[in-house]
Order: sequence, then C-alpha cells, then structure tokens
Amino acid sequence: MVATDIDVQLESPDPDDPVFALHRGGKMEVAATVPLRDAHDLSLSYTPGVARVCEAIAADPETAHEYTWVSNTVAVVTDGTAVLGLGDIGPSAAMPVMEGKAVLFKQFGGVDAIPVALDTTDVDEIVETVVRLAPTFGGINLEDISSPRCFEIERRLIDALDIPVFHDDQHGTAVVVLAALINAVRLTDRDMEDLRVVISGAGAAGVAITQILRSAGVRRISVVDRAGVIHTGRDDLNEVKRLLAEQTADWARPGSIDDALVGADVLVGVSGGTIAESAVATMADDAIVFALANPNPEVHPDVASRHAAVVATGRSDFANQINNVLVFPGIFRGALDVRATEISESMKIAAARAVADLVGDDLAASYVIPSPFDARVAPAVARAVTETARREGLARRPY
Repeated sequence: MVATDIDVQLESPDPDDPVFALHRGGKMEVAATVPLRDAHDLSLSYTPGVARVCEAIAADPETAHEYTWVSNTVAVVTDGTAVLGLGDIGPSAAMPVMEGKAVLFKQFGGVDAIPVALDTTDVDEIVETVVRLAPTFGGINLEDISSPRCFEIERRLIDALDIPVFHDDQHGTAVVVLAALINAVRLTDRDMEDLRVVISGAGAAGVAITQILRSAGVRRISVVDRAGVIHTGRDDLNEVKRLLAEQTADWARPGSIDDALVGADVLVGVSGGTIAESAVATMADDAIVFALANPNPEVHPDVASRHAAVVATGRSDFANQINNVLVFPGIFRGALDVRATEISESMKIAAARAVADLVGDDLAASYVIPSPFDARVAPAVARAVTETARREGLARRPY
C-alpha cells in the first residue's frame, strides 16, 4: 500500500452513485454496549453509579483498562498528507479512508477504532496532540503521514507512550511483504540469505521493508529512489536515506533501477513509478515480482508474469494481493489482549510467519498469501503477537 502525490480528478457527489450512497453519513457509528431502559439503568451507567467507577480508577489508573473502552480501542491518526493513491489531500478529505480503516479494524480484529484527523502537519504539534489524547486509547495507529516526517513522529511517540504505536504504511506493508516472500522463496527453492532484492521506493514502506527483510536474514538489498540506487557515495540523501545507504552498503552499487534489476531475484515496488518490461526481463530465472503501487502497479502483472515465477500486487483483482488488512487488525488484537507496551520487530516477524504458515500445502504461484477474508488470519496473527510479547517481556497481562 503506497501513497504518492498524483493528479487527482476532482469529483462532485452523485447521489445515484453507489459509492457516494454507501458513504452518506459516514461508514461507522458509536453504539452503546449496555442497556439504558429505565431510571435504574441510568443510575448504573451514569450518575450516581459512575462516580464509584471514576473513584476506583483515580485510586488505581490501571483499572481503566478493565472498566472503560481503553483496552479495546485504537486511535487511527492522520494529517492527510500521504493518502493512498491521492497524496496530500488534507485531513477532511482523508476521513473516508480513516473511517474505512476503523471499519476494517472492527470487522477483522474485533478492535474498536476511532478516526482522528489532525489539522496540522507540524511534527511537534502532531506528537503533542497524540500524547495528550493517549489516555483515551489502548494503541495508536498512524496512517497516511508523509515521509520523512512519519519516521520522526512514530519514533517520538514510541518513546513518549507506553502503549503500542504502529505506523501501518510502514510496518503493515512490510509484514505482509515478508509473509508473501517467505512463501515465494519456498516455492522457487531459494534461501533468504542468498536473495538479491531490489526495492523500488524509499518512502515509508520501502524503509520498513528493508528493515524487516534484513531482520529476516536478507543481506543483498538495493533500494532505489527517483535518482537511482541509494548508496553511500550520494550527497543528496536525507537522514533516513543515509541510514539506508549504510545498511545496504555491502551490496548496493550506483546505478539506475534497470542496472539494479540485472540478475536480481526479487523486485518489490512501493514507489508508484513505472518499471519497463525490458528491465524485468533481465532479472534472474524464476524471479519474484511484488508490484504494489495502487491503483497502477509499477509493472502490470500480465507483463511481470512473462518473466517471473511469482507475481503479487496490492490489488484485489489479481492473485496474491498484498494488503495491510491481513495483519494490522490481528497485530493490534494481540497487542491489546496482553496490554503490550510496544510492537517490537520480533512481533512483526512472528506475525509475518503466522500469515505465511496459513498457506501450507496449498502453496502455488497464484497463492503465496492468504485472502484478507480468510477467517484464520487475524486470530493466527494475534496469537503470534501475544506469544512473542510475553516471551520478550512486553506483556503487562501475562495470561
């Protein structure tokens, strides 16, 4: 899932269009979980009964996780600067996407999520606002915040808060890519340690994919941006890209995307650009191509299939859809269930392996990743996350 700045065709609402009809009034609502039928119910849920619960929480703030919605509620926070396929459209225009994200949290993970669209792009203001809102939530899901600001925002919030903070554009994408790659490697009889990987795109997703692949044992990685392969000899790199250059220095060499793809085993596209068929044709035999830009993949899957053994996209109308919805509901479900203090790299890798394992003996070129509608996915991810959190000492609820 990749957000890029592209020209957007402005559209006026058409009341007869089923898309606009579905969105009328928004896609979600707040519903009571307790009855409110008479004065007795009112006395329990509100005054005077509620005062006793407030006093108990004041005496022991930890009890808020038992007697309020905090333990099962996530804030979906955006500033609208990097909305999937639309780019910088602002907080109000981002709300339909944030509502959609909240609906997915509930549908697939049973997690309540509240869209929070912030009318600021200032890093300090975003961090301060989220920190002040944090007592309302059990976790923070950052969404559609442009790079490189997203890295600093996430880092500072992780440092400031003792609840899970997860930038889904980075880590959700990375986890699903790793899950699909685990099975693609198995199908093509390769080893992670021997892979030659090219990542097209050095934004939020590209950076996180690089990190998780390195954690999973991949060492030969070239990351490419608009100016070519990122390497230590370039003098136009920001702090994030300089780190990428250092991490990939043993393998990455100066050149274009075409140069990098010669003999490569894997292409992961998270750039929104276009990669020529002639370049894909120079990849290794039985190559693996994940062209994830939406709505237009860097390489059309029909074209990529001429040269690759495994092809995946971010779209639902082709085989092997790499979609963040496979992991973020289960990751937060598991983290909330044990009141994890953070979502670690090991928890992400465990989530990826759990998703990959679900494919099992049905592994095929057209099936290296389960469907988002596979009911096994979120529970498997949640179990992997809770077990890892407990093993790493990050769970405040041990049982």
